[in-house]
Amino acid sequence: SDLVPVHYPLLAAAGYMGMLVWHGGLSGTAPLKVTTEAGLKETLGAAAAGMKVIPLTETIFSPLNLVVTGGLLFIVPVVMAMMHPHGGAEVVDRFVEGVDTGCKPMPLEEGEKAGAKTPLIPRLLDETPIVTAILVAFIGWWAWRYYLPSGVMSDWSISGITRLTPDSVNLTMLLVGLVLHGTPRRYLAAVDEAVKGCGGIIIQFPLYAGIMSMMDASGLTGVLAGAISGNASAETLPLLTLLAATVVGLFIPSGGAQWAVQGPVAMQSGAALGVEPGTLVMAVAYGDQLANMPQPFWALPLLAITGVRARDIIGYTVVMMVVAGVWTGVWMWAF
Repeated sequence: SDLVPVHYPLLAAAGYMGMLVWHGGLSGTAPLKVTTEAGLKETLGAAAAGMKVIPLTETIFSPLNLVVTGGLLFIVPVVMAMMHPHGGAEVVDRFVEGVDTGCKPMPLEEGEKAGAKTPLIPRLLDETPIVTAILVAFIGWWAWRYYLPSGVMSDWSISGITRLTPDSVNLTMLLVGLVLHGTPRRYLAAVDEAVKGCGGIIIQFPLYAGIMSMMDASGLTGVLAGAISGNASAETLPLLTLLAATVVGLFIPSGGAQWAVQGPVAMQSGAALGVEPGTLVMAVAYGDQLANMPQPFWALPLLAITGVRARDIIGYTVVMMVVAGVWTGVWMWAF
């Protein structure tokens, strides 16, 4: 078949751009952590005293985020296309030889033999939609009551979509995964294949958690964030919080861990200066995703799949960090 010549380092960098907008979407950790009182207390501790929950209408669905994230969805493809080299040796028309990107069937369990006949009951449970249908029915009933408590979308404010939490997002994604894969065995096979590409992150994540704990316990992160935003005015605090979050994110690649460390500083500063808390939540969120661009941690699965090296994509991702940083900073100032 005919191959379409592409520049795979640039293509891999383009695939990584999801990490530049993720914290402005429905999986963003910081916005989801402030929709309930329990989430506020969990991450902000004493700083949560007297704070009201912050619905998604003030963060993810706010005019600020619709402009910032909506604009990035348009800007990123345009800038990436402009960086594509035209012809020459840099254009590569295939994956790196030897890199296997095909899906494999779920490996046989220990003790199973190829061709061995599986008993009827396990086969019915694993390879038919029976279990899936039961789980989908239960989770679907919860989803209906959670997202449409009145039966129809008549009152946006009472829908669970304005108070999503990490738990409710995970349960919703489980429901979608079960529906799309049909049977438990197919779903488990897909998860098994996906985890292989995330091995580097799974191994390194505890190490980054240790780094985060050391920075938090020593007070280094608080000093760093406070030094940038401590002398801010009500007009400059969102922008300086964005800058602080970008710097801190280089050391703490986890959005949840960064919010746990920087969230109290941002919320206390905002309360003292009268800045809308939802704006500061998004400032931390935007800084976290900007810091993902020069930080190859989250790119490990992508690099493993494509065979591209981190140094091959870092130039493109840093350019996008600068462009996105300017775009985000302008609107943080404007709002």
